[in-house]
Amino acid sequence: MTIVLGVCTLAAAQDKPVVLKGGKLLTVTHGVIENGVVVMQGGKITAVGAAGSVSVPGDSQVVDVTGMTVYPGLIDSETNLGLTEISAEAMTNDLVEMSDEIMPHMHTSEAFHAESTLIPVARMNGITNAIVAPASGDTLPGQDSFIQLAGASATEMLLIRDNAMPLNFTGDERRNKGGFDKRKFPSTRMGLASQLRQSFLDAQDYKSKWTDFDRKKADATRDKKPEPLAPKRDLKLEALLPYLEGKKTIVLAANSPSDLETAVNLANEFKLKFVLNHVSHSQPVLDYVASLKVPVIVGPIYEAPKDDERYDTVYSLPAQLYKRGVKIVLASYSAHSVRNLPDQAGYATAFGLPYDEALKAITINPAEVWGVADRLGSLDAGKTANVVVANGDPLDVKTDVKRVFIQGREVPMTSRQVWLRDQYSK
Repeated sequence: MTIVLGVCTLAAAQDKPVVLKGGKLLTVTHGVIENGVVVMQGGKITAVGAAGSVSVPGDSQVVDVTGMTVYPGLIDSETNLGLTEISAEAMTNDLVEMSDEIMPHMHTSEAFHAESTLIPVARMNGITNAIVAPASGDTLPGQDSFIQLAGASATEMLLIRDNAMPLNFTGDERRNKGGFDKRKFPSTRMGLASQLRQSFLDAQDYKSKWTDFDRKKADATRDKKPEPLAPKRDLKLEALLPYLEGKKTIVLAANSPSDLETAVNLANEFKLKFVLNHVSHSQPVLDYVASLKVPVIVGPIYEAPKDDERYDTVYSLPAQLYKRGVKIVLASYSAHSVRNLPDQAGYATAFGLPYDEALKAITINPAEVWGVADRLGSLDAGKTANVVVANGDPLDVKTDVKRVFIQGREVPMTSRQVWLRDQYSK
């Protein structure tokens, strides 16, 4: 294994079985095992159980993790990892294409920078997978990707390309900066909604034209006539079709009650499959949120309350949603703060979210939301061996991650900061 800043090269499969023995296992899906064993082989978890109940292959590398806590790799449900390096340096930012508000044909997978020095920092804090999303400057800024935080290249790290698409309706997407005479459309929320609606209508019309062309082409082939002229391809409208057909998920972002209801009404108008995002200041309509029966991505939990809100409005949001039966997942909404994801879950428990639910919000819940629960999110046989070993509770800010395994291979616990420390402490 080699490491060059953000890139961590893993073999296609681990060399030999690795056994973690004696640790406290937080399986997520089937309770806690105080003195447990995890067997990893061929990049998969092949066995999990209490000591004495698990067969250990004879050629295994046995790692004694007595006194440690072992849990599945954490999943951050919205980051900008690989799209930015230094926020203040424009040359290192590929966050969003601002030339238009409707950009569904933009792909974060095509901008993802696997060598980012921010990735090892996240990895060293137990995060092994993440959603990479464009920044929220547009209503439809492009399509997300689901990544694994180790691999020889972007190709290896991008597990799922175009797995979801943000639809942002917070008001920040308005082109109303500068004087009145310098404003561009859409400069109001009315404009945002109108532009979104027209885009989906145009996409429906585009689909109809191609359906008509396919029918005429089939008729021409059957009747041995000249093939009809195909409609001009439009990548922007083409990118919307899987979402209009319900094949992919829209990540619907809104903060305030009025924005939330407008965005949901728009999504329902076109029968979009969606999860909610943010809703940080929508406490007055949480019963309405629960009635939608969709998952909610929560964060950043460190956001300050508004002037008319309680001090704990944002901190207690995960608990308030959980009490109403909402499936929640947590996200850092950053590249620089991914490392704080477990601390976010810890904050949520301090303000009423049950511990088990907080852990699920960064493991199995996001795995289910993003369609990878058969591979990730818990310590279960058959799943990808993304496993973390720490010296304490993963939600405790004092806990240090000691080992991280991705696809059963141990990744280096090093980053640019560690390198600088070692370089200059000499």
